Amino acid sequence: MSKLRGIMMVFGMVALSVALSACTNFKTHSEIEALNEVQPVGSPFTQHLAAEYRAFANSELNEMLDYPDALHFARKGLAAASGETVMPEPIADWNLLPRHMEELSAARGRMIVAFDLGAREIAPQQAAVAQSRFDCWIEQQEENWQDDDIMHCKNQYLEAIAALESMLQPYQPVPEPVAPAPAMELPVAAEPMTPDEAMYLVFFDFDKHNIGAGGQNVLDAVAEEIKSRTDIAAVTIVGHTDSSGPKSYNNKLAMKRANAVRDGLIERGIMADTIRVEGRGEDELLVQTADGVREPANRRAQITFE
Repeated sequence: MSKLRGIMMVFGMVALSVALSACTNFKTHSEIEALNEVQPVGSPFTQHLAAEYRAFANSELNEMLDYPDALHFARKGLAAASGETVMPEPIADWNLLPRHMEELSAARGRMIVAFDLGAREIAPQQAAVAQSRFDCWIEQQEENWQDDDIMHCKNQYLEAIAALESMLQPYQPVPEPVAPAPAMELPVAAEPMTPDEAMYLVFFDFDKHNIGAGGQNVLDAVAEEIKSRTDIAAVTIVGHTDSSGPKSYNNKLAMKRANAVRDGLIERGIMADTIRVEGRGEDELLVQTADGVREPANRRAQITFE
């Protein structure tokens, strides 16, 4: 269970009587029963997500005998059933080993990017499966003793997100129809993407500004793009943070991230006087969250061309 729920349970065991504990268990069952009976409304995604959380909460209650987590996911299911877009579990809410936190952060960020590209609208059922399997994975990983269950949830998530990403690939804006070319005229090659249409993202670990292997690959691609074209006059790098931490600190961290990307491009042969850097801290979140939330997709530097 998460740190927050864990603290609440310890407090409950100290402060509450056996009779009150029985009432808590009854509430757990009643909320799951409510989820079992509710008729979901809202978008196709929220309806599918409610069904996924219904199955997950019942499994936690009846098979795993994990009452706190059954209650937690039943509540997420009821929220989804009401039409609310419920987010995947925040990494910071769970007691994870550092290596597991890193792996799950990357997996969550991958899913958030897919959602931002319209996955919930394009493939609502597959998106709901990906989110529920991710939540299953993080819940099992925190317990960290049932290897088969961990791998089952993890593999199902990886299969779901891969399928989801493959569905997103073909979705491009449909061009306006054009008149057919004259019979003897050679076909015109497609116009290359203009500089103001291009955007690259480099993601960062929590409270860090060093660039990992994935980010280095992005910088390689950016440098190659700049060198291969003559219509790119300037490069703008904007650093961002998530909403955790003081705003003044996040403004400084955002600039450190932007400058780290700038240094990486200079190392790859890009002229320093063509690069402009900005830091916007937590002011322009890619994924909207409450204050104090550690969100991997928001810890980024955005690279655009002029």
